[in-house]
Amino acid sequence: MKRLYIALTMLLVSATTLSAETKVNYLADIFPDEYCLALNIYYESRGSSLADQIAVADVVINRVNDTRYPDTVCAVVKQGRVDNQGNMIRHKCQFSWYCDGKPDTPQDMDSWVNAQTIAWKMMQSKSYIGITEGATHYHAHYVNPKWAKELTVVGTIGNHKFYRWDRK
Repeated sequence: MKRLYIALTMLLVSATTLSAETKVNYLADIFPDEYCLALNIYYESRGSSLADQIAVADVVINRVNDTRYPDTVCAVVKQGRVDNQGNMIRHKCQFSWYCDGKPDTPQDMDSWVNAQTIAWKMMQSKSYIGITEGATHYHAHYVNPKWAKELTVVGTIGNHKFYRWDRK
């Protein structure tokens, strides 16, 4: 509860003194996992239903809890191939928005606040956890990735189809 009070106080103070871009990045230092999860919700599903946004976030959390993936939200969200200098290779990330070459500063502030709220609820109070029944993958309904054939379909929520990578 104390963390929530501190975070809300900092948000209120920063709302009047910081530029829009600074406001977006301000909490990244204080709550990095919530920030990374909110970015992923924003870029992967901001135009979709609340259930779809929650499901997209649940997949990230499921990956954190799966030994085949990194063990922090930020590491999962930022996972991708790197070149021999350590730079991300464009379009070779687990989540396409992360290495598409475009700026990663949210522009739609209503959607950004919504994404942060979902991320906060999921990370701090564990709200909505489990909505995807252990899904570790998803894709937009209009694509048909090769990897989908190897996974168990969990179902469709909003604009995405969700899959589980069952353990053997």
